[in-house]
Amino acid sequence: MTGEKITNVLILGSTGSIGKQALEVIDKHTEKFRVVGLAARDEVSLLAEQIEKYKPLAVAVSDDRACRQLRDIYKHKIAFMSGIEGLQEIASLPEADIVLIAVSGAIGILPTLAAIEANKKIALANKETLVAAGEIVMAKAYEKGILIIPVDSEHSAIFQCIKGEEKYLKNIWLTASGGPFRDFSREELEKVNPGMALRHPNWAMGPKITVDSATLMNKGLEVIEAYHLFGLDYDRIKVLVQKESIIHSMVELVDGSFLAHLGVPDMRIPIQYAFTYPERFESPAQNLDFASLASINFARPDTEKFPALALAYNAGRIGGTMPTVLNAANEVAVNCFLNGKIKFTAISSIVEEVMLKHRPEKEVDLDIIFNADDWARKMATELILSI
Repeated sequence: MTGEKITNVLILGSTGSIGKQALEVIDKHTEKFRVVGLAARDEVSLLAEQIEKYKPLAVAVSDDRACRQLRDIYKHKIAFMSGIEGLQEIASLPEADIVLIAVSGAIGILPTLAAIEANKKIALANKETLVAAGEIVMAKAYEKGILIIPVDSEHSAIFQCIKGEEKYLKNIWLTASGGPFRDFSREELEKVNPGMALRHPNWAMGPKITVDSATLMNKGLEVIEAYHLFGLDYDRIKVLVQKESIIHSMVELVDGSFLAHLGVPDMRIPIQYAFTYPERFESPAQNLDFASLASINFARPDTEKFPALALAYNAGRIGGTMPTVLNAANEVAVNCFLNGKIKFTAISSIVEEVMLKHRPEKEVDLDIIFNADDWARKMATELILSI
């Protein structure tokens, strides 16, 4: 690859699980990629280590105090930005070729739109952006001719399987591990604590997405994300439990054929594919050893024990501001569960109650989306305080 153009990468969420794995991909191909920008929340020590190693042109930090600390260390060697305005500014960094959106939550909406407006290639690892504002984001991407390449393992799998088969597509099948509690009884679920929920059997992920995987809300959010990414009705987006996480997702074609994407459960594979698309290179992940697989199992998701998946389908079908409300209420409930304020089973109950209280608006713009998001967070907080 000597002499090839280096791709300049900007990572929003560089200190999180996806961000750190993205840097491992870059370390594997230093002759192919250069880090030009990093953004994080307030993890000063880790971010400082990344700055020393990758020497980016610009850094954004959500926390103003953390930004001042870093600016004092590096003086004028690097451009520092802070707050949501800083995230939007760095997402438009002129030197960046591709922007990895790996921040957690609806905070990803504005920097994603800023990157699209600046004509950047988007590697999207933040599903909440499309759940809360999918119509707006996809319309802007279409208007600007920007390809959004999904980084979620499931959507990356669909993205790869669907190529050349679009007109023959019948259904999308999103696979789910079922999380660590798929075999728990309702009584056992009542006793789940944050430590238990953060031990995912297959994947190494951040705390919020790991809890979402345990409730199946993660799969519900992925259903809504798939609706926006691939333009299929919700009746054609199916979910199947595949507990080994070897089949990352499948497409079903009109002639009865299925195309599946298989591989080890390692997020570095879809991250790297988003960076290198349409090319492929050797990845830092292990190869899948079929001989070592005892079996691959399938099951239907249990939406009675895990109602979050059904709530997400319902929110998606209602549309408008309802997916925004679902997402915001879930973010608040998950955070409260991680802080020991509510039970694991209360997460979905809180989300359902907030949805029931919401009067969705069908026609949306950013102001309407953010107002609905703010309302849902306040309502979820009030409900939790009343428990």
